[in-house]
Amino acid sequence: MVDMDFDYTITTSKSFDEAVNAVEQETKSAKFRVLYIHDVTATLQEKGLTIEPFKIIEICNAKSAYTVLQADIKIGLCLPCKVNVYKKDGQTYISGMRPIVLSQFFPQADLGNLPAEVDAVIRGIIDKSK
Repeated sequence: MVDMDFDYTITTSKSFDEAVNAVEQETKSAKFRVLYIHDVTATLQEKGLTIEPFKIIEICNAKSAYTVLQADIKIGLCLPCKVNVYKKDGQTYISGMRPIVLSQFFPQADLGNLPAEVDAVIRGIIDKSK
């Protein structure tokens, strides 16, 4: 049985900003692209809401995205892949959704081994960012 946890989350001794920078660098090293970084903390602060530092880093590999969209256009709801970096109780975390769960949500889509391959890349990005 394949490990089907929804997320892959680690703690790091790096500062929040160091962890964000590491995810950006490791994403590029993995031949993925950082599309956008959402500063969730800043967005919520605009509304007078306060949380610890939290950024959502959107990453993508065009070829992989194209392949899954050909299999089922609704998989676009899960794109791009996201890696979250956040602080909780003074600890910095790096977390990503696991692409292997896509087959649970899109059982009719013939995705082959691609979700497992992308899952390995994302876990690698997270591990190397630690």
